[in-house]
Amino acid sequence: MFTNILYVIENEFFGGGERAFAQLINGLDKGKYKVYVACLPRSSGLTPELFVEEIQGAAQIVPFDLRDQFNLWNIFRLIRIVKEKKIDFMHSQGARADFFVRIAAGLVKMPVVISTIATPVEEYNVNPVKKAVYVVLDRFGERFVDKFIVVAEHLMRKLTQIHKIPPHKVAKIYNGVDIEKYNYDPQIAVSVRKEMDIGPQVLLVGAVGRLTWEKGLPYFIEAAKKITDSGWQITDKVKYLIVGEGELEGNLRLKVKSLRLEEKVIFTGFRKDVREILGAIDILVVPSLREGFPMITLEAMAMAKPIIATNIDGITEQITDGINGILTPPKDSSAIAQAIIRLINDRESGRKLGLAARKRVEQEFSVEKMVAETEKVYLSLPRAG
Repeated sequence: MFTNILYVIENEFFGGGERAFAQLINGLDKGKYKVYVACLPRSSGLTPELFVEEIQGAAQIVPFDLRDQFNLWNIFRLIRIVKEKKIDFMHSQGARADFFVRIAAGLVKMPVVISTIATPVEEYNVNPVKKAVYVVLDRFGERFVDKFIVVAEHLMRKLTQIHKIPPHKVAKIYNGVDIEKYNYDPQIAVSVRKEMDIGPQVLLVGAVGRLTWEKGLPYFIEAAKKITDSGWQITDKVKYLIVGEGELEGNLRLKVKSLRLEEKVIFTGFRKDVREILGAIDILVVPSLREGFPMITLEAMAMAKPIIATNIDGITEQITDGINGILTPPKDSSAIAQAIIRLINDRESGRKLGLAARKRVEQEFSVEKMVAETEKVYLSLPRAG
């Protein structure tokens, strides 16, 4: 007998959470699970289309729009889906998805509810009034959740100590990556560089992610400026790539212009070929101020790229300073600049860091391990009805 699972996700953007959910959906044994996904359909835009493409053939798509957080009709749509599809488990991710799933399950006393937490709602970058509403609704809905999955140890502490969720209701499952998909291909790297008019002699330092305050990209730009002005002998051979889109793009472009870095910093906008981009860069910088458990670091680790990242919760569960990457204090552009110079001056050290990072991903952060541990959670819970 199949176990029927309904995943509910806000796929308006295609970031780490969406990529992790897609890998889980693709990795489940379809001989055991019948998978439905309530999300924005392909026709809703490029980024929703990417998520749907990722899970094509692994799940039945149920068109579901979570962009309007006040559309309470979504609650009753979920109840209808649960009854029509005879859903055993609902598994949600994201504040809006969590709210509608939890209330729907509370009204019908079914099915079993699992909630993946990558960022607690109290840390959302929204205005104080909206954040207060989110927190109240989140706390109210938590009573209808049978199991919480957190993607990092620091999130486990927050749920058990701040939210007062009983520890037995929380499981820590690290995000994973499909390691074989991240084998370095030099031909693809050359192709990406050629598209951007970047020669093979250029040392390319990249940052990848949504252009929001959490990602700390102003400090990456400031590090580029420090290196450019340092008089370092090979600074002319270094360029910087910022990959992604978001509300701070205009401000970041203005900062680049004000620092006269237009010839050094390249903005790519949104790219669907993140794996290929990682192949083309020489160093990945993750200057984040806050993270859950970032996928981009895992993906770069799987590709054996040297990584410079901030010493913050989430990242420190992936990278050990000097062993499989370099950690710098947050908001410290000087430290980022020094780390970039160090890795470029000592390419062998960077190569060893990258190989150690790849080994750690293979041992601890494979998609197979993530799927297996998630399935253990499903098997530990009673089926609906």
